[in-house]
Amino acid sequence: MDSKAQRPALRACRQWLVPIARWLLRSGVTWKEFSELARAIFVRVATDEFGVRGRPTNVSRVALLTGLSRRDVRRVRDADAPGSAGAEQSLNTASRVLSGWHLDVEFLDERGQPQVLPEKGPGPSLGAVLRRYAGDIPTTALVKELVRAGSIERLADGRYRVLRRYYMPRAADAESIERAGHVLSDLATTVEYNLSRRTADPSRFEGRAQSLRVDARQLPAFRAFLEREAQGFLERVDDWLSTHEVDPADRDAVPLRIGAGAYAIHSLPPGESP
Repeated sequence: MDSKAQRPALRACRQWLVPIARWLLRSGVTWKEFSELARAIFVRVATDEFGVRGRPTNVSRVALLTGLSRRDVRRVRDADAPGSAGAEQSLNTASRVLSGWHLDVEFLDERGQPQVLPEKGPGPSLGAVLRRYAGDIPTTALVKELVRAGSIERLADGRYRVLRRYYMPRAADAESIERAGHVLSDLATTVEYNLSRRTADPSRFEGRAQSLRVDARQLPAFRAFLEREAQGFLERVDDWLSTHEVDPADRDAVPLRIGAGAYAIHSLPPGESP
């Protein structure tokens, strides 16, 4: 890539790296650790995605693409190991349980609202929700985590009430950090696809609504508005996805991960620290 093409990419990189660097510094991650990680990711992506005719890229081409020496490429390849998908699976399972509780008619009352469920029983119960939507995840640990995260609550009579439709781990725990990585990855993947796609390929929706002249006193009202409208939108998306999931009996169906996300935009006034 020539220098003229690089400049916009590097300017964009400077923008999105600011909040990433802020978060990494607060998390105790040093520049050297981030540099080593970036080196490994560059080598992995160049190897897996920039080969000729679908084959893995050879060492010489990876060195040319990344600017590393062939010796460094070999060293990084030998040391690099794919990350585990276990945390993402756990996050998806918790959200699937909550969504099923909100959507499955067996667990809804006559008004279409999630029932307050006993832990066990012959009829609708928390155990029945877990058997249907938790798969092989240990249910005792899952229930404790959902209670801890404020997604469900245990009432004085021993029954359980669902409080949220989506699982959101506590801000400081490992699962919350893992979730943040997947959210940023999803957004960056969509942006990168739109920048790199061929003209004939369909784009993936990505848009923003913003203003530079909103009265700061309106921030609480905007937060309430966005919470209501964005949550409603995501629930409608969840309804659509749930009704179009693969039928296990359909052997010709190909499962595909699709969805949508929403996020707030909030820049601080000049001179104010995050």
